[in-house]
Amino acid sequence: MRLLLAVLILGASLWGGYWFVGSRGIEAGFSRWFDARRTDGWVAETRALDVQGFPNRFDTAFTDLALADPRSGLAWEVPYFQINALSYRPNHVIAVWPERQLLATPQEKFLLESRDMRASLVIAPDTALAPRRMTLTAGFLRVTPQGRTDETSALSALSLAAERLEGFDYRLGLRAEGLTLAAPWHTLLDPENRLPRQISGVTADLTVTFDKPWDRSAIERARPQPTRIKVALANGRWGDLHLQAAGTVDVDARGFPEGEITLKARNWREIVTLMRVAGVLPESMAQTVENGLGMMARMAGNPETLDVPLGFSDGRVWLGPVPIGPAPLLRLR
Repeated sequence: MRLLLAVLILGASLWGGYWFVGSRGIEAGFSRWFDARRTDGWVAETRALDVQGFPNRFDTAFTDLALADPRSGLAWEVPYFQINALSYRPNHVIAVWPERQLLATPQEKFLLESRDMRASLVIAPDTALAPRRMTLTAGFLRVTPQGRTDETSALSALSLAAERLEGFDYRLGLRAEGLTLAAPWHTLLDPENRLPRQISGVTADLTVTFDKPWDRSAIERARPQPTRIKVALANGRWGDLHLQAAGTVDVDARGFPEGEITLKARNWREIVTLMRVAGVLPESMAQTVENGLGMMARMAGNPETLDVPLGFSDGRVWLGPVPIGPAPLLRLR
């Protein structure tokens, strides 16, 4: 009995010592990181940094956290932020966000409001801290440009998953429910108010190849840039519209996509009407485009469902043979 008691006391003492050393190491590591960012010209401040959770957890809490990167022009402020981990599995962390955040871009500032926004992150056990897999969820998310409450966009539920594959390939999965568009966006996309304000659901399964891995250097130095995007399936419903997409594009050195995505659209004539009234498709071409796409749909066997290639070339987007506008610039700041 005395031997067993001695073993228990020794084990508890060793575990307590491990937790104490580990917690002090976490505090020192974050302090060095903040100092290094300030040396690089960042704003990197927190009013308090506490590690709690003895004996089985390392729960790191930041109070009044502010980060700003002068190179990208991005800044982030939160009243608190938590990074939690089991003390016997420190490379699997849970990040917990507050209900209100401030995010600034070079163009403007945004207020982010959420409910139960958290992420589960498994990190490689090395100093690069490269994520192996990640899941982020939020029961509710609302984004409002600062000072413009009439331009709020919101989601009723969000789920995002990412997993690193071979090399610099990452598989991403997205599920967004109840997307309510900000009034200016809804007016731009649907100026005649033909569709509901809310997009019922969006899902996507894609694999993105980057020019380098996502690790701590993505925050400290430069973001990895996409070089190829393979869409296994993207799916969206907006009122009577049902869109699906699949295909692959390469991203050139300028950040413009090159390649082809195949679109399947049900009730596709509504899309042509939206493009026309939004000014994307010139009035003089609208009937010709609708007749041509109608012929393609009838040849495929269903006049209400259209399969058409969405091409990306020379910085422009093509719907079949028709140019419909400039291609998006796929560069991460």
